[in-house]
Amino acid sequence: MAAERVVEIKNKQVLFKDYVRDSLESDMCITTEKTISLRVPEGTKGVVVKNLCLSCDPYMRNRMNKSEIDGFFSSYSPGSPITGFGVAKVIDSRDTNLKKGDLVWGTTGWEEYTFIEPTNALFKIEHTDIPLSYYTGILGMTGLTAYAGFHEVAKAKKGEKVFVSAASGSVGQLVGQFAKLMGCYVVACAGSIEKVDLLKHKFGYDNAFNYKEEHDLDAALKRYFPEGIDIYFENIGGKMLDVVLLNMRNFGRIAVCGMISQYNQENHEGIKNLMEIIYKRVRVEGFLYFDYLLQYSKFLETVLPLIREGKMDYIEDLAEGLDNGPAALVGIFSGHNIGKQVIKVAHE
Repeated sequence: MAAERVVEIKNKQVLFKDYVRDSLESDMCITTEKTISLRVPEGTKGVVVKNLCLSCDPYMRNRMNKSEIDGFFSSYSPGSPITGFGVAKVIDSRDTNLKKGDLVWGTTGWEEYTFIEPTNALFKIEHTDIPLSYYTGILGMTGLTAYAGFHEVAKAKKGEKVFVSAASGSVGQLVGQFAKLMGCYVVACAGSIEKVDLLKHKFGYDNAFNYKEEHDLDAALKRYFPEGIDIYFENIGGKMLDVVLLNMRNFGRIAVCGMISQYNQENHEGIKNLMEIIYKRVRVEGFLYFDYLLQYSKFLETVLPLIREGKMDYIEDLAEGLDNGPAALVGIFSGHNIGKQVIKVAHE
């Protein structure tokens, strides 16, 4: 039998240059081309995928620091492609659970084609009546984060008073909608008038404010929460967390999803009001999306009908092409994106 023909193709990649100490700049990466085989190597059980769209997420900044920690937050390797969440199409497979032509979402490379092994970080996409890019967000890591953080970590109840920071971003825009669907009172903050308008009029929050225009955050929170906050969904950290602690109600809950204000700081801001946790018996809990992967099927059963019936809105900020990837990633730390930042690599 003739040997199987190996097909090689040029593969554009976004390579990580070196560790970052301060603010993120788009020159932390370089775009280059290498060749890749579109055949899975013999003796492996992986897949080769064509990447269709990639996700820009704040946690990626932490992976640009030099760290000895292995696992989800292990550092990127200088000279290698950045990795993150994305949607892809299987080009070749030696995995019995995935076949050529299948659509998947999960961890992949910032490049046109990626060889992935093992494949346990990939999820087969079964529902294609929804835009595929949604699996980088509302139907992927972002959506499960918002869902689990609100329902499982914060253990929300109808009628509670909920505050969401960075609420126009990928997670925040969903948390507030879950809260409204439950019958909660929801106020959020964002970094521009345009985003505040979006929160109030598109996502249906009870109110929202531009934190950059508030000279006294404590007074602002007391204005919107005169009786205090039951649930705070934390995305910012720093001064915002410090002042929220002053405004929590007894037995309130803080679900700590991220602290984007601190990611570009070598010396993180301290928190002064920690005694409020004791006095008010506040529960503060950090979490990661993969803590709740076993609930992904239940999550889809809940969210898919809400999307199809128009009961949840979702906004994406699309950047075209890998070349624009680094600038898009940098932009989420200065609030340039409105909604979930996605890089469109190719059409199916």
